[in-house]
Amino acid sequence: MANGDPLDGEVLLLAGAKASLSPRRLPVLVDAAQAHLRGELARYRREYEAVYEDDRFVVFLVEPDHWDGLAATLGVNDRERDALRRAHAEQLRWVGRDADRLDEFESALEIREAVVVGTGPESEGEAGTGVETGTGTGA
Repeated sequence: MANGDPLDGEVLLLAGAKASLSPRRLPVLVDAAQAHLRGELARYRREYEAVYEDDRFVVFLVEPDHWDGLAATLGVNDRERDALRRAHAEQLRWVGRDADRLDEFESALEIREAVVVGTGPESEGEAGTGVETGTGTGA
C-alpha cells in the first residue's frame, strides 16, 4: 500500500486537496517519485543546495522548472505534477515552521522549487519508478 513517505500525512492531504486529487492518489505518486529520487540522491547532493536534512529526508532547492522534467520522467499529467510540486514545497514549509525557518524557506520558494528525497528506512518502499496514470485524470 502506498504511504507517501517521507512526506507527512497532513502535507499530502493539503497538497492533494489543492490539486483536486483523490486522497489515495497522491501517496502513490509520492512513492513513485521517491523511488526515482532516491536513485538520484548523490547527483542532487552534488548539484543542488540542501536547505534541510534530518534522519528521514533531505530537502533541496532546485530550478523553477525542475518538476516539469521530473513529471516527464515519471509519466505523470499536469495535475499530478502540480500536486507533487505542492507537496514537496509544503513539506519544506512544514519543517520550516518547526525549525523556526519559515520566512527563510518562503523566500527561497519564491524563486526556486523544493525536492524532498527520503533517506530513512521508512522511505524505502516497494514502489516502481513509473506511475500508472489510469484514465489520466489524476483522480
